[in-house]
Amino acid sequence: MPKPRYDQAQLKDLLLQMMETELGGEQVYRAAIECAINEDLRKEFEEYLQETLTHQNVVRSTCEALGLDPDEETPSRAVVRHIGQSLVKAIALAVQGGDPAAAQLVACECVVHAETKDHANWELLGKVAEVATGDVGRALKAAHEAVEKDEDHHLYHSTGWCRELWIESLGMPAVLPPPEEVKQVETAIGASRAEQQRGKML
Repeated sequence: MPKPRYDQAQLKDLLLQMMETELGGEQVYRAAIECAINEDLRKEFEEYLQETLTHQNVVRSTCEALGLDPDEETPSRAVVRHIGQSLVKAIALAVQGGDPAAAQLVACECVVHAETKDHANWELLGKVAEVATGDVGRALKAAHEAVEKDEDHHLYHSTGWCRELWIESLGMPAVLPPPEEVKQVETAIGASRAEQQRGKML
């Protein structure tokens, strides 16, 4: 049997980090939704929360298909959990400041932080899926295809929201919902183009 073209132990670690990232993402979204005073942003976060719950199931099923315990504890998983909990605490701290607009902005920033890790996880899984073979390859490809577009959407759209809310807070004209949302971008190139076109949308 040919040797896998990837480190199996590190793949396991990635999957367990992914499981923890999705669990932490759920908590970040639940906290962020409570801070969303922009109705379009609230709807967006509520949609992302539901998709995150679906992603949890995808990662859990993928772990089980590969014979892994999705609830196994590892040192790296503890780090991911700590970061997720810290983001939730940051949102709570912002709420205590008593400025709803500022709290909304912090919540959006925390979502971007969480989704940056989440997006990177799925991108890495896609890299392994490209070289994995047999049952493992099929399981990874199916998981990646089921979630990839959601993750692109979450990261690029949240980043757009964060930028425009900051611009608004600085007293300048903002595009809300952001161009990324209006144009339904799902790629880094699309997000860049949407941002470049924001001046025409004011």
